[in-house]
Amino acid sequence: MPDFSTIMLFAVASVVLTATPGPDMLLIASRSISQGRTAGFLTYAGIALGTYSHALAAALGLSQLFVAVPAAYEFVRWAGCAYLIYLAWKTIRSEGSQFQPTLELKRYPMVRILGEGLVTNLLNPKMALFVLALFPQFVQPEKGTLPLQILVLATVLNAIGLVVNGTVILLSGHIRNRITGLGRYRSVPRYLLASVFAGLACRLALGARN
Repeated sequence: MPDFSTIMLFAVASVVLTATPGPDMLLIASRSISQGRTAGFLTYAGIALGTYSHALAAALGLSQLFVAVPAAYEFVRWAGCAYLIYLAWKTIRSEGSQFQPTLELKRYPMVRILGEGLVTNLLNPKMALFVLALFPQFVQPEKGTLPLQILVLATVLNAIGLVVNGTVILLSGHIRNRITGLGRYRSVPRYLLASVFAGLACRLALGARN
């Protein structure tokens, strides 16, 4: 187990990282606006599971594959782009021209929302490299097994992320309620979510490796 001072230092770094608006926060906010708070929390749960997966991969040395084999990085990057574009297309093609909360939640089951958050995170190779670069700085080999320490750090990161993104989800709920009351603008959340998926795909495609 990392000592208390190490965990606190990592927690401070985690607050700075999670509070900085990024792709995950944007996806969670848009999902919350388009489909409600439950969908927002499920999306975050999927992302958190993805973080655990990347942390475990880093602990086992799998993330170093992206450093050693550039082709593996490129394969995952383009697979992620294709998946995000697919999600954008499916969102635009969803039935109904207006935003109807009850119907939308039925149309997108909880397992699907959770899975989309998870897969979106897993297919982001930059997340793997981020974990590989950050976590080892707070690992102390003399304090115990490395996989356990890395999973503890991932738990701290996810717990802080829940607080930060939970606040975003709750605030997004207010925006969603306002949009729902505007008849002709009810389709806006659906297009917003599709735009977020497309934007994340472009960011992943055009972004530099580092």
